[in-house]
Amino acid sequence: MSKLTTKVSIPVILAGIFAMTVFIAFDHENINLPFYILIFLLSVFVLFFGFATGQQFSSPVKKLLERAKELSEGNLSTRVYLETKDELSELAKVFNKIAENMEYSKTEQENTEKSVGIKVRAKTQELEETIEALEQKVKNRTVELERLISEYDRFKQNIKNKEKETEDLRKELESLRQKSGKIGRPKKVTKQI
Repeated sequence: MSKLTTKVSIPVILAGIFAMTVFIAFDHENINLPFYILIFLLSVFVLFFGFATGQQFSSPVKKLLERAKELSEGNLSTRVYLETKDELSELAKVFNKIAENMEYSKTEQENTEKSVGIKVRAKTQELEETIEALEQKVKNRTVELERLISEYDRFKQNIKNKEKETEDLRKELESLRQKSGKIGRPKKVTKQI
């Protein structure tokens, strides 16, 4: 027997005992064996009625509590179906509506996450392709720059070589001029007439 059943049953039983006590107090002079049997049967009836009432009240509450625990543990498909036509039935309907809304929200959230994930992957792929294209351009430009630097270095070396050749030729020319000056310059031959 649960605490809730006991909490509901005991007041009903106590009310029954109180009613029997009042009944006995009013007719205490005419107490005989049939009266004792009647009191005994009434006591048994009050006991069973009290526990039955407690059970009838606590059973739907237990169902609600169990389903609420399931819901809190993440089982959003849990529902409560009560055959009563009282406030507990209304509470069960509200509980079911809450569970339904939570389940719908979770489904929507999962769909949104999937959609966002797809969009993020698409953008990421697009960015990766752009990065690859830029890296390829950088590599191509680097190769082109290295080729130009190499040509520049060769050109620079050629200029140095040409300058050296020019300097060597200048020295040789100067040397030849000096040698030609020692030999003598041809004199002007003038005819006199």
